[in-house]
Amino acid sequence: MNKLDRKDILGLQDMTQSEIQLILDTAISMKEILNRPVKKVPTLRGKTVCTLFYEPSTRTRTSFEVAAKTLSADVSSIAAATSAIVKGESFKDTLLTLQAMGVDLFIIRHQSGGAPHFAARTVKSHVINAGDGMHEHPTQGLLDMLTMLEEKGRLDGLVVTVVGDILHSRVARSNLWGLTKMGATVRLAGPKTLLPPEVDKLPVEVYSNIDEAIEGADIVNVLRIQLERMNSGFFPSVREYAKLFGINKERLRRAKPDVTLMHPGPMNRGVEITPDVADGEFSVITDQVTNGVAVRMALLYLLLGGGSNVGTA
Repeated sequence: MNKLDRKDILGLQDMTQSEIQLILDTAISMKEILNRPVKKVPTLRGKTVCTLFYEPSTRTRTSFEVAAKTLSADVSSIAAATSAIVKGESFKDTLLTLQAMGVDLFIIRHQSGGAPHFAARTVKSHVINAGDGMHEHPTQGLLDMLTMLEEKGRLDGLVVTVVGDILHSRVARSNLWGLTKMGATVRLAGPKTLLPPEVDKLPVEVYSNIDEAIEGADIVNVLRIQLERMNSGFFPSVREYAKLFGINKERLRRAKPDVTLMHPGPMNRGVEITPDVADGEFSVITDQVTNGVAVRMALLYLLLGGGSNVGTA
């Protein structure tokens, strides 16, 4: 099978283990293209992809654009701040207008949870969720899993500790849904004020003591403290957070000797992670960026039905 049996990628919660495995396998083959001197194949020539971002982004947006251009798709990029949206155009009308221009696939980031789901119901084009509110960020979850798979050779049986601002993190949600489906154990750790309500109902282990959460972990995935989403005192100060929950060398020694250290970026160095750990021997943060392009290439290929010429020049 070289095509997903679904129109859209909205989250990992409703995705099957076999679908996730297909995406990861396809992404591995896409990395071969990225390692070539000429990183270009004609697989999606004639297809049009549109990135529609209502929130700022560097990594995700650029990664999708690089992925689409590598597969020879035509790419248009629209930011809310510089479009007719500022004149009052509705989300629905924006989608329908762009669809009428021939967009085959929308990549949507929106501050409201569920916005990509609305888009998927509104347009006949494919929709990929590039992050919606505090709901999910499925492509980040997939690239994180690809990175773990490359580092450890498996996902089943891994102990993955996700640390930080769980409450506001769509990355944490996609990680926990994807990893648990693939057989990993997920630990969530952070201040009690930054854990989501009813977290005990999720298929995870929950810790408020960071040292206990890291003990024996195969992977430590550090989340950014999302100060821009906080409008009340979730913790006394940034300094206190760094002291109690920041990942430093001493704390990381509690994990397995071959621990893998990850971060979705952008990092608040000196807050949730110290610079020496971020740039240290266990860090695979730059590998995550490369894998992000591969995963997004895989999704574009699978949704748009690239056919059998994925590897041809």
